[in-house]
Amino acid sequence: MSNGGIIGPINDPTRGDLTTSFTASGNYTSPIGAGTGTILVVAGGGGGGGNRGSGGGGAGGLRIISCQPFPASSFPVTVGAGGAGTPVATGRGVSGTDSIFATSSSPITSSGGGGGGAGGNSPTENTGGSGGSGGGGAISGLAGAGPAGAGNTPPFSPPQGNAGGTATGGSGCEAGGGGGGSSSVGSNGVSPRQGGAGGSGTSVAPYFGTSPQPFYQADQPNRGPSSTGIFAGGGGGGAGQPGCAPTVGGTGGPGGGGAGVGGPTTNGFAATTNTGGGGGGAGEATGGNGGSGIVIVKQTAAGPVQASGVWSLSEQYNFKKAGNWS
Repeated sequence: MSNGGIIGPINDPTRGDLTTSFTASGNYTSPIGAGTGTILVVAGGGGGGGNRGSGGGGAGGLRIISCQPFPASSFPVTVGAGGAGTPVATGRGVSGTDSIFATSSSPITSSGGGGGGAGGNSPTENTGGSGGSGGGGAISGLAGAGPAGAGNTPPFSPPQGNAGGTATGGSGCEAGGGGGGSSSVGSNGVSPRQGGAGGSGTSVAPYFGTSPQPFYQADQPNRGPSSTGIFAGGGGGGAGQPGCAPTVGGTGGPGGGGAGVGGPTTNGFAATTNTGGGGGGAGEATGGNGGSGIVIVKQTAAGPVQASGVWSLSEQYNFKKAGNWS
């Protein structure tokens, strides 16, 4: 060479991953112009039911799209809210809301999780809501057991979630089903006094890196683990009412799902924020709120973005003279 160049021990330039996360709605503008990326879209989770053998809320839908095209211009990103858990005798938990990565060419939408059924006076109240993942079913002496909510509603391939579990029991010792998670169905209630566990969420570490990452949510007590990059776990089912003891709530699904509770006075646990987890069901109190969703975007910068080293001409000469230059 007649002058210095960008060379070094490893001569191949590297490319950098550019990752942006949205924990609230906003606008996205590509830092490298039009291109493609890997997109995670998690919707808000459903709220837990709040009466007798109530169901856990279903997780928000979870979708991962690789090689997603998007324009250079700015476009909106919507992060869905979690649904509210319901007090005694006010109907099933509220469904979560959708999250949307709204590119003009091919928007990506994940559906809010279904609310957990609440053991009430009608089959409608006892039925888990459908959504990204379905809410768990509930049961009461007046109206019997309602079915669990369906997951992957509307349908996508691969599926964005799973169905909730069904309730069991009677004579005041009811046990609700767990809400569905993005990777597995919610567990059924266990007769006569144990709520079903929430379905498991999905690890996104293969796409966005191993823990820790700033957009992975810290683990919380009485919620399914989330710090390793697991999202969209279902809420645990609730169990029991006065005169039925002991009772045990279902555990929250990995991915931030809130735990259900047993007994007449304790509220179900809310899901972890920004995981899309479902809220936990309650025995004879208020169900837990579903967790809000999240959107994560990862792009790889096109072309060389950094070199491994810069060697001066004198350094090249000295290494060559010493026989150490390759």
